[in-house]
Amino acid sequence: MVEKEMNGNNNNQEVTIFNSREINPSSLFHSIVALGLWMGGIHFNFLLFFIPLLFLPFSKFLLFFGLQLVLMFIPVNENSNLGRRLARYLAKHVSSHFPVFLHVEDINAFHADRAYVFGYEPHSVFPIGMGILSESVGLMPLPKIKILASSAVFITPFIRHIWTWCGLTPATKQNFTSLLKAGYSCVLVPGGVQETCYMKHGTEIAFLKSRRGFIRIAMETGKPLVPVFCFGQSHVFNWWKPEGKLFIKIARTIKFAPIIFWGILGSPFPYQHPIHVVVGKPIEVRKNPQPTMEEVVEVQNQFITALKDLFERHKSRVGYPDLKLEIM
Repeated sequence: MVEKEMNGNNNNQEVTIFNSREINPSSLFHSIVALGLWMGGIHFNFLLFFIPLLFLPFSKFLLFFGLQLVLMFIPVNENSNLGRRLARYLAKHVSSHFPVFLHVEDINAFHADRAYVFGYEPHSVFPIGMGILSESVGLMPLPKIKILASSAVFITPFIRHIWTWCGLTPATKQNFTSLLKAGYSCVLVPGGVQETCYMKHGTEIAFLKSRRGFIRIAMETGKPLVPVFCFGQSHVFNWWKPEGKLFIKIARTIKFAPIIFWGILGSPFPYQHPIHVVVGKPIEVRKNPQPTMEEVVEVQNQFITALKDLFERHKSRVGYPDLKLEIM
């Protein structure tokens, strides 16, 4: 179901709203299966390592671990028919679980023949709302979209297959640039794993002040920047993380934040808390193959201001009037 709503905080700007549950109805059974495949892979890999380590003779554990290493590097066919069907299944039933709402401020500002750089905030435990922007869901009027994720995901057995089929790809500079040049719009969390290290209960954190790489690439390729903010995502899991600089250093090294999180009844299944993904208007960027640091910072400030404005304009409308956003 698609709705149109006037946002009174923005000169009566019309907002297009998609309700994933009404567009793709699901059942409890399919939600459990889809979420088990999407989220359970992390816990499954954890068990696959520690159970053999504890209960198998060391020689057999090494054999088992060797098999996992093979699975880490076997190429994944991202065009697999089975994989594409699985991606559509996951996109339908995962987004319906919460449900996820997609709010687009000016959907007519997006053109199918252009590529865009979507800066999605916050990361939270998992940026699970990003999936609503994927090709598999098909709500954005863009034919080619890729979601950039931590490179560590793509050497993790089983998860790397599922996430590749769902349209995710490693967040490397070379990959990012080549995708934009090939006409793919790219969705990324600029704060990345380090943003997770600074999470606070009750306040949204966007780790942006030192993040200029995505700005520079957008400028070098001349692709518009799009601010995106996700409300409600931080409430789908409970979490705990260590404090201190050592934790941040470890997270940077392994490109993954080793936090403890849990959902329904202490399981990895997230709570059914509505998620609202709000997409702002594209910020036009003049193509500049060699931007100076001053030019990059200027555009970065434009993006941060646009993200703040997007947050303030919509937080009351989607049910978070007292929520605070901290830019780090």
